Amino acid sequence: MSLAEAVSAWGEKRDGRSAGVDPVAARRQATMAKNGPAVATTVRALLEGFRDHLAGLRQAEGAARAWSALERMLDEEPELARTAPRDVSRAQAYDVLDKRRDLPAAAKKLRALLGQAWDWGLDAGKIDGAAPNWWRSLLKGQLRSKGKIVGGEHVGFRRRVLSQAELRKLLPWARANMSQSALDGLLLYLYTGMRGVEIFALRTEYVTQEEDGWWITFPAHLLKMERDADTVDHRVPLFGEALEIVQRRVAEAWEGWLFFTGRGGKFRPYHRNTFSSYVYSLMPESAKAKRRAGDGLICPVVDWSPHALRRTARTLLSAIDCPEDVGEAIIGHKPGVMVASYNLHTFDAQKQVWVKRLYQTVRKLEGLPA
Repeated sequence: MSLAEAVSAWGEKRDGRSAGVDPVAARRQATMAKNGPAVATTVRALLEGFRDHLAGLRQAEGAARAWSALERMLDEEPELARTAPRDVSRAQAYDVLDKRRDLPAAAKKLRALLGQAWDWGLDAGKIDGAAPNWWRSLLKGQLRSKGKIVGGEHVGFRRRVLSQAELRKLLPWARANMSQSALDGLLLYLYTGMRGVEIFALRTEYVTQEEDGWWITFPAHLLKMERDADTVDHRVPLFGEALEIVQRRVAEAWEGWLFFTGRGGKFRPYHRNTFSSYVYSLMPESAKAKRRAGDGLICPVVDWSPHALRRTARTLLSAIDCPEDVGEAIIGHKPGVMVASYNLHTFDAQKQVWVKRLYQTVRKLEGLPA
């Protein structure tokens, strides 16, 4: 916009104010015209519109899981689903959340999603501007989890890490009893410290041989921190069995995916959630494990999740005296704001040294040649 155009536009707005025109209301009316019907007729219609908005804010998996939670709530609350958003009462909204107090983490996420949906509806003109957003204030700070439940009892909050003794027990058992995809995933967690979402989303184009060895380069736009403008690709060096696993899977890849499943004759990517469910099914408290009989069908190391493997890898790095900044770079954590502003070092050379030492440490725990 040129200076003359800016002056002209400013003059028009000034004249409008003098004539009693509310610029905020004018913008809202323009938004309403752009986004179609001014008011969503039902909560279900509002949330279905919000689903499309979510798709632009989150990665596909996150958007799908968020919509799944909203859709489940709509099916469980038919009266709310057919109520007009402007007519949702505070008591009605409270009842929806209060019913779910026994699942506080899920209830808290649902409350946040509904609050976002109402904010979007108000901004987009899908809800009457005078309608309150009850979800933002209801039960605020009251939906607190008591921690993980094991065997029907709360065990509280714990940052689980596997001890070296547990690794000595787990690794031989896993090689003998886990499925190949699960075993490969478990080993890559421990050998590289990568996130599960990165391991199970690996594609052939992310694996390259460079002058200094083999690397995984996981693209920045698929990382957990992808919305941060300064996020860079996560680079992971490969050695020994970790390299063998990746090369084997590259050779056998399906449509570029290193991890996939063909169960039921239908090929599709193997997701992190599939691995998490598989690991839980091996725990003695799971319903599947209780139906099994025979040696080797229940994991001898209990009460751990896939993320505990990543935390274990990071803990092992500290145990072998890996420098803090190198260890954080290896597992793909972003440095603090001030550090990131001044230290632009990539740590590739240091990663090669310490990832190899991590690999050797895990191998020695299993009694295998490093």
